[in-house]
Amino acid sequence: MRRKETAVTPRVRHVAAPTLLGLVLLAAWLLLSKGLPAYVLPNPGSVVVKLWRGLTTRALLAPLGVTLVEAAAGCLAGAAVALPLAILLHRSRWADSATRPFLGATQAIPAIALAPLLVLWVGYGLVPIALLCALIVFFPILVAAASGLRHVDHEVVDAARMDGASSVQRLLHIELPLSLPWIYAGLRNGFTLSVTGAVVGEMVMGGAGLGTVLVVQRDQLDTAGMVATIVLLAVVASVAYLALVALERRSATVSSLVRES
Repeated sequence: MRRKETAVTPRVRHVAAPTLLGLVLLAAWLLLSKGLPAYVLPNPGSVVVKLWRGLTTRALLAPLGVTLVEAAAGCLAGAAVALPLAILLHRSRWADSATRPFLGATQAIPAIALAPLLVLWVGYGLVPIALLCALIVFFPILVAAASGLRHVDHEVVDAARMDGASSVQRLLHIELPLSLPWIYAGLRNGFTLSVTGAVVGEMVMGGAGLGTVLVVQRDQLDTAGMVATIVLLAVVASVAYLALVALERRSATVSSLVRES
């Protein structure tokens, strides 16, 4: 019986803890909204009504699809550059030493400041927003992947080398599987940042996504609509986050199997 309780308790905690916190935050929101004007902080009921209307009339669904496409394209583009570069930095000390100062300098440049330049270079539409998202997610994914490769057990790699495994075989069958939890963590954070980048990019460069919807709602002083749009973004980002957490846990199982073998 004790073993069963120990196994069930974490699952209950993972559900009960965020539920209780959500109820506390909802109650605090309800209390604060009673003492503030609706244009400052709308009550939860009006936000739910706005969200329901936006979903049923597809006024929010179509822009949401555009934003998700931009965010996914930017995240994939950033990962397509960051992951091979992480492998290069892991394998080459010269490349690591040469690029490290420049990679740090890139983080001092606000990505949003590049939006006007992207408009001049690429134009308007999906491409510049996806590029902005790629620039935002590039560094977190690179750091996570490089850290994962760096923390791979050297004894396992050396044993494979002694058994005659080539450099490519060690990378594909040992180093990458063992670093998958780190890579998934980078992708998880990267996609969340990519959604934010897509919304901010739309607010600056225009488009047909939720960032543009927020701009229209702001100009109309539709505070309840803005909060409803933000809630929708938060829910979608949370779902994507949890999906990547599930993949991360599965990759941890794969890593343990590699270590055991």
